[in-house]
Amino acid sequence: MEIKEIIREENKVYSTPQLLDEVDMHYCPGCSHGVVHKLVAEVIHEMGLTEKTVGVSPVGCAVFAYNYIDVDWVEAAHGRAPAVATAVKRLWPDDVVFTYQGDGDMAAIGTAESIHAANRGENIVMIFVNNAIYGMTGGQMAPTTLIGQKTATTPYGRRVDLNGHPLEITELMKILDGTCYVTRQSVHTPAAVRKTKAALKKAFENQLAKKGTSVVEIVSTCNSGWKMSPEKANDWMVENMFEKYPLGDLKNI
Repeated sequence: MEIKEIIREENKVYSTPQLLDEVDMHYCPGCSHGVVHKLVAEVIHEMGLTEKTVGVSPVGCAVFAYNYIDVDWVEAAHGRAPAVATAVKRLWPDDVVFTYQGDGDMAAIGTAESIHAANRGENIVMIFVNNAIYGMTGGQMAPTTLIGQKTATTPYGRRVDLNGHPLEITELMKILDGTCYVTRQSVHTPAAVRKTKAALKKAFENQLAKKGTSVVEIVSTCNSGWKMSPEKANDWMVENMFEKYPLGDLKNI
């Protein structure tokens, strides 16, 4: 006889977001992308935007985001997500359009597209996952890699005289006239997850209100690229990345 467990609504702690497809994720254990995907899926569903949302994902660890979040997706060449999102939003202005970009994508090969889309005030949401390394291609130095941080291409640590300073692209986004909301969050604790979800919701609300470009940076871990356990990667992020990339709203119009 089949026994069905009935969970009363008041006892439910968590349920899978309806927009998350029931497939195994390819992300490494401890990766922040899975949590961010969950939050994006929850916000879109709870705001009733499922049928009118288009995501744009370029090359990087999140290139297969379309496998996980059940909305319409467009794949873009590396760094070109804001340009593609601009086209989608202008062609279908009633749709909600967001990009999902890593630090190598937004702050390196896609710097021009990202800055100019934001400067024009394109009415889109940019979700920027910053783990300070190229995770997908082998752990090379990224524009956001910290001074002294060891990577596959800076085995003795990043040096200013050789590699330059870390690029604070979110601070650059803040000073552009086209941005209405620029924030930096994380997902390393339950409280941080709640703040990030609220930030994502506000960004989508801004788009519905036609305020311009919203940028949500999420400071994240890459325990595989950093050669650490998930727990130690979280600790390292708090102790090192938050000093350079402090959490909170940078701009809120």
